[in-house]
Amino acid sequence: MSTPLQALTTRLAAQLSGTGPETTTLHPPTGTVLATLRQSTAADVDHAYDRARQSQRAWAALSPKERAKPFLALHDLVVGNAELIEVVQAETGKSRNSALEETLDIAGVALYYGRHGAEFLASRKRAGAIPVATQVRELRQPKGVVGIISPWNYPLSLGAGDAIPALLAGNAVVHKPDTQTALTALFARELLVKAGLPAELWQIVIGEPADIGDEFIAGADHICFTGSTDAGRRIAQQAAARLIGCTLELGGKNPMLILDDAQIEKAVKGAVRACFSTTGQLCLSTERLYVADSIYDKFIAEFVTHTQQLTLGSGPGFDYDIGTLSLARQFARVSEHVDDARAKGAAVLAGGRARTELGPWFYEPTVLTEVTPEMTVYRAETFGPVVSVYRFHDDDEAVALANDSEYGLNASIWTKDVARGRCLASRIQCGTVNINEGYGSAYASNDAPMGGMKASGQGRRHGEHGILEYTELQTVGSQHFIGFDPPPGVSVELNSRILVAMYKLMKRLRIK
Repeated sequence: MSTPLQALTTRLAAQLSGTGPETTTLHPPTGTVLATLRQSTAADVDHAYDRARQSQRAWAALSPKERAKPFLALHDLVVGNAELIEVVQAETGKSRNSALEETLDIAGVALYYGRHGAEFLASRKRAGAIPVATQVRELRQPKGVVGIISPWNYPLSLGAGDAIPALLAGNAVVHKPDTQTALTALFARELLVKAGLPAELWQIVIGEPADIGDEFIAGADHICFTGSTDAGRRIAQQAAARLIGCTLELGGKNPMLILDDAQIEKAVKGAVRACFSTTGQLCLSTERLYVADSIYDKFIAEFVTHTQQLTLGSGPGFDYDIGTLSLARQFARVSEHVDDARAKGAAVLAGGRARTELGPWFYEPTVLTEVTPEMTVYRAETFGPVVSVYRFHDDDEAVALANDSEYGLNASIWTKDVARGRCLASRIQCGTVNINEGYGSAYASNDAPMGGMKASGQGRRHGEHGILEYTELQTVGSQHFIGFDPPPGVSVELNSRILVAMYKLMKRLRIK
């Protein structure tokens, strides 16, 4: 680890104000200590919520256009920021290109909400009960303080990416990043404060759920969580007990369908990227690959060849394709899934082995066939560089196979006939479906909502939905000229006949 990086990690770690015990994070490519961090206690979490709540009142009083200014400035601070890319790499072990993609993602999200957030939050006129006499406005009020729990795999996209709309909506944020990637969150906060955000609005705490989880949920007015389905269910139960909302992006076992008319060369390249980008540690990664019978042999041969050509590495260059797994437990999970499948009869066409000569948690991109339901990898999310390949006979079978999962996060379809692809997409039970792309066309379109169905979560990030998640709806109605009581000198009976006549007229005139 370079001396400049050591200085940077030390500076960022010093921003944590926790009073709990020290903990260390590891540098995934080498397994050596990356940073020493002070954990938060339950009292620290309470104090963070107090500070955030005090600062939120003045922030919410600003107009959305005023609140948007720091986010427009953040765009310029993030684009091409080599230090930020280096910190993301150092904490996750992902390739330089994948870390760059995270910074571009955040720049895009900041610019999108900076430009459009005020429009989404503006009051809206609604039809009143009595035309002209009743005037109604729909307002969007901030929730208060949003608690964000973000994961280690995409610490910038799934941490700062959720904080941006929550803050712009007028909330303060208390953020608990995964401890392994706390430095990325601290760096993102530092940049946004430099861009003009009041520092107290974004509080960062770290610690284990068993130590600070209850206090974290208890202090929030809304919870945003990205992580496992099991943890999401527990958080949802806690949020429900307090009658607060929660936005959850959870697990996935994402399918890709290669139809019989797909352009094989393009589909192969797209599948390799969708399966193995960020070493498969992407919520949207493809883990189930279904290929039409008529092109299966040709596709699988080219897919295996391209997979075997992928290079593993680390460091600041762009001369390798994928990095290491980020955590020891993730390395163990990948190894267990592949070993279990191999022992139960699966064929390993590519990869299937650790590359510990490169570092402690490197694992080769792996292609499995002959995978059957008794194998763990058949249904469980691996979250690593492993894909299982299956045949299908027709479109109906392909859709049925894609939907044969408790999860419903992301799917992909490859076909020359886009109309055919869209028809099949509407039948697949996933929050996002990409045609002739693995995940980028849906996820990177910031104007479109992104999230999961079934056990993959609830709520959406991105688009109008992604900022309105962090607001409360308020209706303000005002009455003019006439009211709902009978006018002076008009009996209740006569008034009732007038009202009946008015409602009949409203239907004929097509008045809402």
